[in-house]
Amino acid sequence: MGFLDEFVTFLNKHKVIGLAVAFIIGAAATKLVSAVVQDLIMPIIAVLVPGGEWRTAILQAGPVRFMVGDFAGALIDFIIVALVVFLLVKYIAKEDSK
Repeated sequence: MGFLDEFVTFLNKHKVIGLAVAFIIGAAATKLVSAVVQDLIMPIIAVLVPGGEWRTAILQAGPVRFMVGDFAGALIDFIIVALVVFLLVKYIAKEDSK
């Protein structure tokens, strides 16, 4: 068995190509979710934040500066991604049980 055959066997055995495709789709989905949060959800929140600059919202505690706006955006991104993954897994598990 040659090197090329071993490599193809490795790729097939460990489903590396499927993993690579999932990684690329995940990266694209992350950009999409970030765009949804930044362009659709956060403008609504920006109305509630004085000045409208929610990503630059800072909580000052003496010399310490907490970047609460940036954290809020990352948290909302995470919640949306987690919700989508949960719904996909739930749907796939439902189909498998049939």
